[in-house]
Amino acid sequence: MAGPQPCQPRSVRCRSPSPPEPPLRVKVVGLFKSASFQIAKSAAESLKNTYPSKFEDPVIVPLQEFAWDQYLLEKKRELKNEVWEYSSYVMCFVNDQLLGDALDLQKWAHKIWDIIDFRPPALYEALTVDFSTNFLRDTKHDFVFLDIAIDFYPIGRLIFELYCDVCPKTCKNFQVLCTGIAGFSQSGFRLHYAGSIFHRIVRNGWIQGGDIVAGKGDGGESIYGPTFEDENFTIPHNKRGVLGMVNKGRHSNGSQFYITLQPTPYLDRKYVAFGSLLQTQT
Repeated sequence: MAGPQPCQPRSVRCRSPSPPEPPLRVKVVGLFKSASFQIAKSAAESLKNTYPSKFEDPVIVPLQEFAWDQYLLEKKRELKNEVWEYSSYVMCFVNDQLLGDALDLQKWAHKIWDIIDFRPPALYEALTVDFSTNFLRDTKHDFVFLDIAIDFYPIGRLIFELYCDVCPKTCKNFQVLCTGIAGFSQSGFRLHYAGSIFHRIVRNGWIQGGDIVAGKGDGGESIYGPTFEDENFTIPHNKRGVLGMVNKGRHSNGSQFYITLQPTPYLDRKYVAFGSLLQTQT
């Protein structure tokens, strides 16, 4: 009779460890001068600082007013019913999925990650002022405005950002024509946009103005003489609100300008763009 068999060790299948989950990516896009943008920015930064291995560096995208309006409109068209009535000044995303506004990001940070924001509203207002000042100063650009009226009734103000680091001569021409400090041209015309009109609107193209001679669209003078050269074609016509110089051919810029109503790439390398519409005020 056979004796008992010795215990045989069981073979154990080794399990490879699960791969680590990739870190989450939080993106905040909003109007640079809004307190809600600062709240969302702080929440995104707190998540990264508290859980550095769980989150990538947050993507923070401050936008100027006109650019934010365009961004929000594009997102509404893209996401449709989900955000059609969205009215906040900031959008927060986690791995490219819309989470919501600043309050939604705070709630998510609290519920999932146990992060609570104790900062008072007054602090965010101060942070907003400081961030806005630095944001505009760091552009190293100039800013000018035109007040608009219909039948002498004021309807609002257009504020422009001038890319003086790219097109300094063209920007100076526009800036001086906005202020009128150059006085009169050698031919006797007042070098000032005050009282001039928008004489042309091209549907889905641009609006055009700046004929300081007769307002008919066939005249205008620069502060350098009747015309001046094309400075460069660095700035593309890739969005709504691009500010550029009207010409009658190469090196014939005067005082007339245009503001694009949508991307107009067919104007590239033909007309000098030198700024953009920053915001409108009514």
